[in-house]
Amino acid sequence: MTDTEHARPDDDRRTARRAAEAATAAARDLESFLRTLPETADPSHVAEYANLLSRDERARADRQAAVDRLGLTIGSIESG
Repeated sequence: MTDTEHARPDDDRRTARRAAEAATAAARDLESFLRTLPETADPSHVAEYANLLSRDERARADRQAAVDRLGLTIGSIESG
């Protein structure tokens, strides 16, 4: 590891917090969409859901990458 890779650990923590905030916002938007979804979904609902789900998955991946940079990498949390 070079001095420039982690010269500012506060920046990594800030980035992780922002990534967590973005992931929370994406999850809330998905929840809001599902709360207002009509009984019969039409193609526009499917497209919106796909967009929201993609955003949620990207935000989760960004959050995990930011947390990994803090050294908080864990193995699988699924029971085998």
